[in-house]
Amino acid sequence: LAWITGLGVVLFAIGSVFAARRVTTPLRSLVHATETLGRGQYDVPMQHTDRHDEIGGLAKAFDAMRINIRAQQNEIRTLAYWDRLTGLPNRARFREAVQEQIQMASADSAQPAKSMAILMLDIDRFKHVNDVLGYSFGDQLLIAVAKRLTQQDMRAGDMVARLGGDEFAVMLTGSSAEVAVAVAQRIAKSFELPLAFEEQTVDMSASMGIACFPQHAQDVDALLSRAEVAMYAAKSRTTLMQVYDASLDSSSTETLSMLSELRNAVAQGELRLFLQPKISLATGHVVAAEALVRWQHPQRGLVPPLEFIPFAEQTGFVRQLTMWMFEESARITQTLADLGAGFKLAINLSTRDLLDLEFPARLDAVLAKYALPASAFCLEITESAIMDDPQRAQSTLNLLSQRGFKLSIDDFGTGYSSLAYLKSLPVDELKIDKSFVMNMETDEDDAKIVRSTVDLAHNLGLTVVAEGVENALIWDKLKALHCDEAQGYFMSKPIAAHTFAAWCATWNARQQQTA
Repeated sequence: LAWITGLGVVLFAIGSVFAARRVTTPLRSLVHATETLGRGQYDVPMQHTDRHDEIGGLAKAFDAMRINIRAQQNEIRTLAYWDRLTGLPNRARFREAVQEQIQMASADSAQPAKSMAILMLDIDRFKHVNDVLGYSFGDQLLIAVAKRLTQQDMRAGDMVARLGGDEFAVMLTGSSAEVAVAVAQRIAKSFELPLAFEEQTVDMSASMGIACFPQHAQDVDALLSRAEVAMYAAKSRTTLMQVYDASLDSSSTETLSMLSELRNAVAQGELRLFLQPKISLATGHVVAAEALVRWQHPQRGLVPPLEFIPFAEQTGFVRQLTMWMFEESARITQTLADLGAGFKLAINLSTRDLLDLEFPARLDAVLAKYALPASAFCLEITESAIMDDPQRAQSTLNLLSQRGFKLSIDDFGTGYSSLAYLKSLPVDELKIDKSFVMNMETDEDDAKIVRSTVDLAHNLGLTVVAEGVENALIWDKLKALHCDEAQGYFMSKPIAAHTFAAWCATWNARQQQTA
C-alpha cells in the first residue's frame, strides 16, 4: 500500500510539473512577446494561437492587438513621412534620406566623400492660380507636377519629395552640379505642356535652385538651406535655375557686413528721408508726397536705394526700414501743416510688412507718439507683395483700412492680380506704373492701357495716380483723361524732407499766379 501511495504521489508530482509547464511556458512566451511589442517590434507573430483553451484565447487576443498596433504604426509613419495629395515623400522623409546619404558618403574617412546634388523647385505664380482658378485646380497642378517629376530618368536611390505648399525637391545621389543642371533642364522641358483641368488651361513653369554635397555644405540642414537660397535667387532673377554660390547667401561675409552697416546706418542717423510730390492734375497743387529713403554712407556718399533696398527685402531688414520711414514721416508731418488737412504722406510697404501680424500695432504706437490720425498717411503696396500670400495680405490690409489708413496699389499693371481680387481689397488708390506712362506719347498700346486703367479705377471709386510724368505733353494727356494725380521728374525729383515745405510753397504760389 505504501508503494502505491508513493507512486501516486510521484505521478501527481510529474503531472503537476507538466501541467505547470503547460501554463507557465506559454505565459512566459506571452510575457516575452509583450516585451517585444514594447520595443516596437510588431512583425513577430504570437505563439500558442493554435490552442483552444484560455491560454490560446489570450494569445489570439495579443496577436490581434499586435496586428492592429502594426497597422496603426504604419499609418502614423505614412502620415509622418508621406504627402497625402501627391503620394510623394514629405519634408521629414526627404531630410532623413538626405541625412542617410551624407552619412553613407562620409563613412570612409580615407576616401573623398561621394557627391550628391539637391534640386529644389518652386512653382511660379502658384498662389495666383489658387486665387483665380480655385484650390481644386491648384491641387491638380500639384499632382501634375509630382507626376512629371517622378517621370524623369532617375537613378536608384534618387528621391522626389514635396516639401510643402508648392515646393518640391529632388535628391540626386552620386551627382554633380552639372548632372543636376541637366535634370533641371529636362524638368523645364516637361513643364512646357500646359495643364488642362475642368475646361481651364494654365502654363506651368518653375524656379529651381541647386546645391551640392560636399561642395556647398557638409550637413543636411545647410545643404537644404543653400538649395533654397539658390531657388529664391532664380525666382527673383526670373531665371530657370540657379546653382548655389556664396554671394547669394545671407550668411556670406559680404552680406553680413552689409547688414551690419545698415543696422549701424539706422543707429547712427545715416539714413535720409526724401519726398517726391504728387500733384493734382485738376488744380496743379501739391496734395501728397511719397516718402523715399536714401543712405548717406560715411565713405561711399549717397547710396542709391537700388543698392540696398533689394538686400533689405531679402534679409528681412526692410521691416526696420519701413518703421524708420514711417516714424520720420510722422515726425516731419508737423512741419507740413500749411499744406492742408487733406495732405498725405505715402509710405511703401513690403511683402514682409504685410505678412507681419504685429505690423499694424507698431504703426499704432507711432501714431500715438505723434498724436496723428491714420488718415494722414497713404500706404503703398505692390501687386506682387499682395499675391505672395493673398489671404494674409488681405487680412493685414483690412486691419490697416479699419484704422483709417489710405491704401494704394503701387506699380499697377505689372503684377498678376485679377480685377475680381482687386475689387475685394480695401484700397483707395491705383498708381499706374511708370513704364506705361512714360511711353504713352509714342506708344498707342501704352496710351490705351493708361486710359483703360483710369476708367477702371474711377468705376471702382478709386483715385488714380500716374507715375513717371516726364514732360508737359504727358501731363496734358493725363489731364485730358481725367487722371487725378501725377508724380514724376517733370514736376520735381525727390526732395530732401527738410526743404520740402519750402518747395511746396514756391510751387503752389506759382500755380496760383498762372491760374
